[in-house]
Amino acid sequence: MNVDPGQPESLSGSLLLASPALRDPNFFHTVLLLASHTSDNGAFGYILNRPLEKKVADLLADEELGPLADLPVYLGGPVGTDKLTFAAFDWNTKTRQLRCQTPLSTEQALTELEKGRTVRGFVGYSGWSEGQLENELEQNSWITCPPQQKIITEGDSPELWRLILDDLGPYYKLLARMPADPSMN
Repeated sequence: MNVDPGQPESLSGSLLLASPALRDPNFFHTVLLLASHTSDNGAFGYILNRPLEKKVADLLADEELGPLADLPVYLGGPVGTDKLTFAAFDWNTKTRQLRCQTPLSTEQALTELEKGRTVRGFVGYSGWSEGQLENELEQNSWITCPPQQKIITEGDSPELWRLILDDLGPYYKLLARMPADPSMN
Protein backbone atom coordinates (compact mmCIF):
# COMPACT_ATOMS: atom_id res chain seq x y z
CA MET A 1 0.00 0.00 0.00
CA ASN A 2 1.49 3.36 -0.95
CA VAL A 3 0.87 5.90 1.75
CA ASP A 4 1.88 9.56 1.89
CA PRO A 5 3.96 9.88 5.10
CA GLY A 6 2.03 13.04 6.01
CA GLN A 7 -1.36 11.32 5.78
CA PRO A 8 -2.80 8.66 8.08
CA GLU A 9 -2.56 5.16 6.65
CA SER A 10 -5.84 3.71 5.41
CA LEU A 11 -6.61 0.03 5.57
CA SER A 12 -9.75 0.41 3.43
CA GLY A 13 -10.18 -2.67 1.27
CA SER A 14 -7.93 -4.83 3.47
CA LEU A 15 -8.85 -8.02 5.23
CA LEU A 16 -8.68 -8.33 8.98
CA LEU A 17 -8.26 -11.83 10.31
CA ALA A 18 -8.97 -12.26 14.00
CA SER A 19 -5.87 -13.30 15.87
CA PRO A 20 -6.28 -16.56 17.80
CA ALA A 21 -5.68 -14.44 20.93
CA LEU A 22 -8.80 -12.34 20.22
CA ARG A 23 -11.36 -13.84 22.58
CA ASP A 24 -14.30 -11.55 21.81
CA PRO A 25 -16.97 -14.06 20.71
CA ASN A 26 -18.23 -11.55 18.13
CA PHE A 27 -14.97 -11.89 16.22
CA PHE A 28 -13.51 -15.31 17.09
CA HIS A 29 -11.91 -16.74 13.90
CA THR A 30 -13.52 -14.12 11.68
CA VAL A 31 -12.49 -12.76 8.31
CA LEU A 32 -13.52 -9.14 8.00
CA LEU A 33 -13.36 -6.82 5.00
CA LEU A 34 -12.72 -3.19 5.92
CA ALA A 35 -15.02 -1.15 3.70
CA SER A 36 -13.73 2.15 5.10
CA HIS A 37 -10.90 3.20 7.41
CA THR A 38 -9.04 6.33 8.45
CA SER A 39 -7.24 6.87 11.72
CA ASP A 40 -9.18 10.12 12.19
CA ASN A 41 -12.71 8.81 11.53
CA GLY A 42 -12.52 5.16 12.56
CA ALA A 43 -13.45 2.16 10.47
CA PHE A 44 -16.29 -0.09 9.42
CA GLY A 45 -16.54 -3.38 7.61
CA TYR A 46 -18.30 -6.71 7.35
CA ILE A 47 -17.56 -10.16 8.72
CA LEU A 48 -17.46 -12.45 5.70
CA ASN A 49 -17.58 -15.88 7.28
CA ARG A 50 -20.64 -15.83 9.55
CA PRO A 51 -23.65 -17.02 7.52
CA LEU A 52 -26.96 -16.66 9.37
CA GLU A 53 -28.71 -19.55 7.61
CA LYS A 54 -31.30 -17.07 6.36
CA LYS A 55 -32.11 -15.75 2.92
CA VAL A 56 -32.96 -12.17 1.99
CA ALA A 57 -36.60 -13.21 1.41
CA ASP A 58 -36.78 -14.31 5.07
CA LEU A 59 -36.02 -10.73 6.14
CA LEU A 60 -37.71 -8.70 3.40
CA ALA A 61 -40.81 -10.76 2.70
CA ASP A 62 -42.90 -7.77 1.60
CA GLU A 63 -40.58 -6.59 -1.19
CA GLU A 64 -40.24 -7.67 -4.82
CA LEU A 65 -36.77 -9.20 -4.69
CA GLY A 66 -36.31 -11.20 -7.87
CA PRO A 67 -32.97 -13.06 -7.76
CA LEU A 68 -32.06 -11.38 -4.44
CA ALA A 69 -34.70 -13.46 -2.65
CA ASP A 70 -32.46 -16.54 -2.45
CA LEU A 71 -29.29 -14.65 -1.52
CA PRO A 72 -27.79 -15.87 1.79
CA VAL A 73 -27.48 -13.34 4.62
CA TYR A 74 -24.39 -12.97 6.81
CA LEU A 75 -23.82 -11.46 10.22
CA GLY A 76 -21.68 -8.44 9.30
CA GLY A 77 -20.93 -7.57 12.89
CA PRO A 78 -22.41 -6.69 16.25
CA VAL A 79 -23.41 -3.09 15.39
CA GLY A 80 -26.77 -2.21 13.81
CA THR A 81 -28.13 -5.74 13.75
CA ASP A 82 -31.62 -4.39 13.11
CA LYS A 83 -30.68 -3.43 9.53
CA LEU A 84 -30.01 -5.40 6.35
CA THR A 85 -27.33 -3.96 4.07
CA PHE A 86 -26.06 -5.13 0.71
CA ALA A 87 -22.53 -5.09 -0.66
CA ALA A 88 -21.32 -5.96 -4.16
CA PHE A 89 -17.89 -7.46 -4.78
CA ASP A 90 -15.97 -7.63 -8.01
CA TRP A 91 -12.56 -9.31 -8.24
CA ASN A 92 -10.19 -8.05 -10.95
CA THR A 93 -7.99 -11.01 -11.85
CA LYS A 94 -5.57 -8.82 -13.81
CA THR A 95 -4.80 -6.37 -10.98
CA ARG A 96 -5.65 -8.84 -8.18
CA GLN A 97 -7.79 -6.21 -6.53
CA LEU A 98 -11.22 -6.32 -4.98
CA ARG A 99 -13.82 -3.66 -5.56
CA CYS A 100 -16.49 -3.38 -2.89
CA GLN A 101 -19.56 -1.18 -3.20
CA THR A 102 -21.57 -0.59 -0.06
CA PRO A 103 -24.09 0.22 1.27
CA LEU A 104 -26.44 -0.68 -1.56
CA SER A 105 -30.21 -0.37 -1.66
CA THR A 106 -32.29 -3.36 -2.75
CA GLU A 107 -32.58 -1.88 -6.26
CA GLN A 108 -28.82 -1.23 -6.49
CA ALA A 109 -28.07 -4.76 -5.26
CA LEU A 110 -30.36 -6.20 -7.95
CA THR A 111 -28.56 -4.15 -10.62
CA GLU A 112 -25.14 -5.33 -9.42
CA LEU A 113 -26.34 -8.93 -9.34
CA GLU A 114 -27.60 -8.59 -12.92
CA LYS A 115 -24.12 -7.31 -13.92
CA GLY A 116 -22.66 -10.59 -12.67
CA ARG A 117 -21.14 -9.22 -9.48
CA THR A 118 -21.11 -11.13 -6.23
CA VAL A 119 -23.68 -9.59 -3.89
CA ARG A 120 -24.05 -10.34 -0.21
CA GLY A 121 -26.60 -9.33 2.37
CA PHE A 122 -25.36 -8.40 5.83
CA VAL A 123 -27.25 -7.94 9.06
CA GLY A 124 -25.17 -5.55 11.12
CA TYR A 125 -21.64 -4.36 10.61
CA SER A 126 -18.38 -4.06 12.50
CA GLY A 127 -17.31 -0.58 13.55
CA TRP A 128 -14.48 1.18 15.35
CA SER A 129 -14.29 4.74 16.61
CA GLU A 130 -11.30 7.01 16.01
CA GLY A 131 -8.08 5.24 17.04
CA GLN A 132 -9.85 2.11 18.31
CA LEU A 133 -8.77 -0.17 15.46
CA GLU A 134 -5.21 1.14 15.61
CA ASN A 135 -5.14 0.28 19.32
CA GLU A 136 -6.39 -3.24 18.59
CA LEU A 137 -3.77 -3.63 15.85
CA GLU A 138 -1.02 -2.58 18.29
CA GLN A 139 -2.30 -5.27 20.68
CA ASN A 140 -2.02 -7.85 17.85
CA SER A 141 -5.76 -8.57 17.94
CA TRP A 142 -5.91 -8.56 14.14
CA ILE A 143 -3.80 -9.81 11.26
CA THR A 144 -4.04 -7.58 8.20
CA CYS A 145 -3.61 -8.76 4.63
CA PRO A 146 -4.67 -7.72 1.14
CA PRO A 147 -8.00 -9.07 -0.10
CA GLN A 148 -7.95 -12.46 -1.77
CA GLN A 149 -10.20 -13.96 -4.40
CA LYS A 150 -11.07 -16.69 -1.88
CA ILE A 151 -13.45 -14.33 -0.11
CA ILE A 152 -15.65 -14.48 -3.20
CA THR A 153 -15.04 -18.03 -4.43
CA GLU A 154 -14.98 -19.71 -1.02
CA GLY A 155 -16.92 -17.18 1.02
CA ASP A 156 -19.40 -19.78 2.24
CA SER A 157 -16.66 -22.04 3.58
CA PRO A 158 -16.55 -22.33 7.37
CA GLU A 159 -12.80 -22.79 6.84
CA LEU A 160 -12.23 -19.36 5.21
CA TRP A 161 -10.25 -18.02 8.18
CA ARG A 162 -7.90 -21.02 8.14
CA LEU A 163 -7.58 -21.04 4.34
CA ILE A 164 -6.45 -17.41 4.23
CA LEU A 165 -4.03 -17.84 7.15
CA ASP A 166 -2.53 -20.89 5.39
CA ASP A 167 -1.69 -18.69 2.40
CA LEU A 168 0.20 -16.17 4.55
CA GLY A 169 3.08 -18.53 5.36
CA PRO A 170 4.28 -21.17 7.85
CA TYR A 171 3.90 -19.04 11.00
CA TYR A 172 0.28 -18.20 10.16
CA LYS A 173 -0.41 -21.80 9.15
CA LEU A 174 0.64 -22.79 12.66
CA LEU A 175 -1.63 -20.10 14.16
CA ALA A 176 -4.54 -21.41 12.11
CA ARG A 177 -4.17 -24.82 13.70
CA MET A 178 -3.93 -23.69 17.31
CA PRO A 179 -6.64 -25.16 19.52
CA ALA A 180 -9.45 -22.78 20.40
CA ASP A 181 -8.36 -22.95 24.02
CA PRO A 182 -4.57 -23.54 24.16
CA SER A 183 -4.77 -24.31 27.90
CA MET A 184 -6.63 -27.50 26.97
CA ASN A 185 -3.63 -28.72 24.94
